[in-house]
Amino acid sequence: MFPLSNLRRHGMAGGHPRAMQFWLRWKDGALTDVLPITEEGMVFPQCPTAPWGEVKTVLTGRIVKGLLGDSAQVAALRTALGLTQAGGIDGAEPLYQLKLSNLEMPDCTGFTLRRLSDAPRALINGWRSAYLSEVLPMPGQDPDMQAERDVDSYLEADSHRVLYQGETPVAMTGFNATLPEAVQIGGVYTPPAGRSKGLARRAVALHLAEAHAHGAEKAVLFAASRQACKAYEAIGFNRSGDFTILVYEHPQVIYG
Repeated sequence: MFPLSNLRRHGMAGGHPRAMQFWLRWKDGALTDVLPITEEGMVFPQCPTAPWGEVKTVLTGRIVKGLLGDSAQVAALRTALGLTQAGGIDGAEPLYQLKLSNLEMPDCTGFTLRRLSDAPRALINGWRSAYLSEVLPMPGQDPDMQAERDVDSYLEADSHRVLYQGETPVAMTGFNATLPEAVQIGGVYTPPAGRSKGLARRAVALHLAEAHAHGAEKAVLFAASRQACKAYEAIGFNRSGDFTILVYEHPQVIYG
């Protein structure tokens, strides 16, 4: 999802950190493996035939900021590249998917989902900063400054929504990658005082219903906690694998 969404939004011409390049491997006229790489050095291995020696040759001399993807593939590529040091973000999370026609809607009486621009900016910045500190803590990163940048991008893309109970904002949800046929959920946040009340599942379900109404047929996500897993399973998501996120505070140079 990330590479295709980045490609649609930022293209391949360069000039943006998420602009894409692709290494393609063919055998007997068929495409077997794809290695998407962003301009800032994020690598998304999609290489089921495990051509890691060739991939290392392709990446030698390049700067790699991180690896994201199927946990087994990321582990194998990491070994091949010699990335033995721990990343600032470094771990595997359960991967889930859902056919949106099978979405199980919770009772949303009294709740509405509104665009991010309708909510107080200071509140949303604070929620995003808290999310970064709790879920994606990166050494050396100022969560308040990163939250400001993130919310700017969400507003530009119209990618996130806020759940209101009456006239009170109570949770946030969003899509961190989108295609016409599919969406990837990311950045779901409920303040601590509102947890274990079904707020996250309502926010996500309402946002998915909106996406489905606009033509999306599938949703995917990776969950950061057991509590999050329970919320997603309650609206129909099924586990389909494991997804590893490895991001370095200081990008790594790949040596041959």
